Amino acid sequence: MLEEVERWLARRSWSAADRPPGLLAAAKQGTQVSVVLPALNEAATVGRIVSVIRRELMSGPAPLVDELVVIDSGSTDRTGEVAAAAGARVVHRDDILPRLPAVPGKGEVLWRSLLVTSGDIVCFVDADLKDFSADFVSGIVGPLLTEPDVLFVKAMYDRPLGDEPGQGGRVTELVARPLLNLHWPLLAGFVQPLGGEYAVRRSLLERLPFPVGYGVELGLLVDALHTVGLDALGQVDVGVRRHRHQDGQALGRMAAAIYRTAQLRLSRGHLVRPVLTQFERGEGGFEPRTHAVDTEERPPMREIAEYAERRAA
Repeated sequence: MLEEVERWLARRSWSAADRPPGLLAAAKQGTQVSVVLPALNEAATVGRIVSVIRRELMSGPAPLVDELVVIDSGSTDRTGEVAAAAGARVVHRDDILPRLPAVPGKGEVLWRSLLVTSGDIVCFVDADLKDFSADFVSGIVGPLLTEPDVLFVKAMYDRPLGDEPGQGGRVTELVARPLLNLHWPLLAGFVQPLGGEYAVRRSLLERLPFPVGYGVELGLLVDALHTVGLDALGQVDVGVRRHRHQDGQALGRMAAAIYRTAQLRLSRGHLVRPVLTQFERGEGGFEPRTHAVDTEERPPMREIAEYAERRAA
């Protein structure tokens, strides 16, 4: 197992500098790229992120990014206004698939974003990043343009906590990394398994269930492994990631959601949703009644009629 991970690290780990802009422009060949920023009260940072993407990745004769969408999940500050002023298309979470009431959570927003974007490649970027660099997008999109067999690419980076280098990923180191090493050792080579910056081919994303909360990154990674295999996954070094850190109680809630996401995948056939069959006495004797157990994940998007109709059009 260790040898397989080491081989994967050698073949599927890159640096953003490995693919200069000219190479990406030549490789794009009509592939459409969408960037999605899930945002909740990120007025302080979302504008600069949008501005950098617009200036460096959406202008010139060969733009890398074709679509930039900020999904506002109920901000009470000026997040939507700031993002729109910087040049993003802003969509409110509740306006997407209104027949299905939204629930709070990052994964819910990412899942719904598939309905309002059209790119062949969808790139997710957290909206709280400070000192944002275009490498966070171009770096992780690059392998999807140049490596036909790669379907899912995560960013890797240093995560400082204040002045302490490498101490920012507390939930990663205390919860996610032990879980992956013990239960999905093929994923042990991912430096930032919970990082919010990753690019995925739509053809894969629409096949995966989405945990609605903080477990979404671990859930997508594990399910992608079981759907397309390790060799279809990769990671790219984009430098340093600085962002707003959560307090201890918030981290505890994140850790619980991530553990629950892992627990569900250990207790079921990974992509098979669990059900419970009970019995009630009817006129002809005991009659089975089957109920869904896990109701806190969204199904693969390709199962949503509105999405299928939109893609067909």
